[in-house]
Amino acid sequence: MSQPTTGPSGPTGPGGSTRVDDLSVTHGPGPVASSATRTTRADESVGQLVSQLTEQMSRLVRDEVQLAKVDLAAKGKKAGIGLGMFTGAGLLAFFGVGALVTTAILALAKAVDGWLAALIVGVVLFAIAALLALVGKKEVEQVGSPVPQAAVDGLKEDVNTVKEGFQR
Repeated sequence: MSQPTTGPSGPTGPGGSTRVDDLSVTHGPGPVASSATRTTRADESVGQLVSQLTEQMSRLVRDEVQLAKVDLAAKGKKAGIGLGMFTGAGLLAFFGVGALVTTAILALAKAVDGWLAALIVGVVLFAIAALLALVGKKEVEQVGSPVPQAAVDGLKEDVNTVKEGFQR
């Protein structure tokens, strides 16, 4: 088993990829503080508690953003490779459809003139394209608003929870 190495942007696993398991973000002195230097909650003023709360909240947000960056980078790399393969498959399928259209024209040209065979195949292809466009339009209209409603509702709930906590 190979040990993770430290790259310019943090710990990296085999092949230079960043692993979320290796991410550890720490700030400040950490949990080790002597009881002589640490004041108790009863001795701290409301201002100090609010200051600590804002500091801890900003640290939490920074750490969550850093974790999201690492996660998105790894997923983005995999998605990029997959999308490249899908693009290659789509290009080959496009050429395959072109060959099948040519085959249909040549087969129909045995019964009618070549120009008429090409015209018939072209009209059929446009009819199929129009049908697909109508079905696609209907599907897009059913989507509704592009706002991620679940995320918005979650944020509103978080804000309400924090407000209730301050009102106590």
